[in-house]
Amino acid sequence: MADLTYTPPKVWTWESENGGQFASTNRPIAGPTHDKELPKGEHDLQLYSLATPNGVKVTILLEEMLEAGIDAEYDAWLIKIGDGDQFGSGFVEANPNSKIPALVDHSGDSPVRVFESGSILLYLAEKFGAFIPDAPADRTQTLNWLFWQMGSAPYLGGGFGHFYVYAPEKFQYPIDRFTMEAKRQLDVLERHLAENEWMAGDQYSIADIAIWSWYGQVLLGRVYDAQEFLDAESYTNAMAWAKKILERPAVQRGIKVNRTWGELSDQLLERHSAADFDTATQDKVQAAE
Repeated sequence: MADLTYTPPKVWTWESENGGQFASTNRPIAGPTHDKELPKGEHDLQLYSLATPNGVKVTILLEEMLEAGIDAEYDAWLIKIGDGDQFGSGFVEANPNSKIPALVDHSGDSPVRVFESGSILLYLAEKFGAFIPDAPADRTQTLNWLFWQMGSAPYLGGGFGHFYVYAPEKFQYPIDRFTMEAKRQLDVLERHLAENEWMAGDQYSIADIAIWSWYGQVLLGRVYDAQEFLDAESYTNAMAWAKKILERPAVQRGIKVNRTWGELSDQLLERHSAADFDTATQDKVQAAE
């Protein structure tokens, strides 16, 4: 039987071909790899993203604001992380961490760059005074759950998702380790939602948007295709919450923006106006070619 035990070297060195779906875009250094300016549309808010769980947090919030009559118009530009767009000089200037999403707000005297999805949600909520409670206690609960998601989801994504879906080989130990943590986190949600309609009580907020984009989509089978493996239906309160959010028109629009996979009718590669949902999804684009 082969010895699968790994003995780490005294000093780790980078082997660029280390396997896995995202091996070609992962590297142990920061900074740009090539010069490429970011495009800019006509709106103050310029979003550079991809419809991953972190990406859809922002497009859902922006669409929710527009649905509520708030003037939060935006341009959403596609960043193809598989092609290394996030390492272009313009994107690195917007986000030195080279991760989507990145937002640039041009409404002031000088552009404001905002990166990290949780920071973008909080920035927009405070800028427009929406989807975050005014009362200090309720606001604190919203931030508690927003930061819970930001701290917990790497175990769901980089841990469970990576080893269950993307790793080039399947090993029981990491899958068991991160499945246990993913299910513990789902149980945290299940217990909380047994006593609360929304994450911060009786108000739908940026906490719900952030958490749904990861955990709700996992429960619904939209991410990782792990519903059966995780026994998703057993989390009845969390599942009901996830389904209720998916029914929201703004959510249905937000999850289409910057999406490059799935049904062609669900792929809106770029978004520059509300009309794009009716005219620029990939089914319409390809039919017109």
